[in-house]
Amino acid sequence: MSNLTVAPHERGVLRLFSLDMRTEEAKFLREPGAADQILGVSGLDPAQIDVFPVSDLEDLGLFGYLNDGCGVSADQLNRTMLEAIEGWVMVLRSAAFDGQGADLKPDPRVHLVGLYTEETTNWTGGKIETESAKPFSAPQTLLEDPKPRRIGSAVLALVILLVVGGVLWLIL
Repeated sequence: MSNLTVAPHERGVLRLFSLDMRTEEAKFLREPGAADQILGVSGLDPAQIDVFPVSDLEDLGLFGYLNDGCGVSADQLNRTMLEAIEGWVMVLRSAAFDGQGADLKPDPRVHLVGLYTEETTNWTGGKIETESAKPFSAPQTLLEDPKPRRIGSAVLALVILLVVGGVLWLIL
């Protein structure tokens, strides 16, 4: 499987493309459907595609954008290669495909720089050994009076009787 093939239900993958085109053409890729045309696919979610000039990142750079902003681990990134990229780039997240597989056929002016995976949360954990984590470890408390109080019902009945009495008094 090549880096231009998107597997069905792919998650957490970023594809970084460098764009060898004029500023106006690169800005146009921000429009809905424009990235679809340049990548040779259809139905991409434009909210999952970032198109920007590298100069907008200032001191952060592409390395910082991918590492700090996108959650790509530093061991996947080549700082020297990323610092050498100039001009416009496009970051395509696998979420743009909405779980559908695809074969990208990019325009010759679009060059794949790299494929990166986002770090995921490790949800595994060990057994918790503390006393408070054991079942039924909380103190059991009993109600003070096991008989329910019916004061609310009595007040409600009194209010209803007063309203009915008042309405009857007005009518008669």
